[in-house]
Amino acid sequence: MDNILEALKAISDDKRYRIINLLLQHNFCVKALAKRLDLSEAAISQHLKVLRKAGLVKGEKIGYYTHYSVNRDLLNEISINIKEMAELNENQGSRCDNSTE
Repeated sequence: MDNILEALKAISDDKRYRIINLLLQHNFCVKALAKRLDLSEAAISQHLKVLRKAGLVKGEKIGYYTHYSVNRDLLNEISINIKEMAELNENQGSRCDNSTE
């Protein structure tokens, strides 16, 4: 559960969310991400650090550059958990706890 919460916190930032969306389409290096998102390479590196710590992205060294990709297993786990939460709320209906009854 902790890894899911950490991952959700990490993608709650709009720039990191945009990085994840780009990486779902294609693996990119820092320079390519910076160009596409109109951010500095230093800013991208900091965002990737947070995403890596949360387990959402992983890097693979190819030549001089590190190419980043999304940890789709964790993303799927998050998706399943959110779907289960939504279904749980639909099935429970409305309840009120009145201690005076």
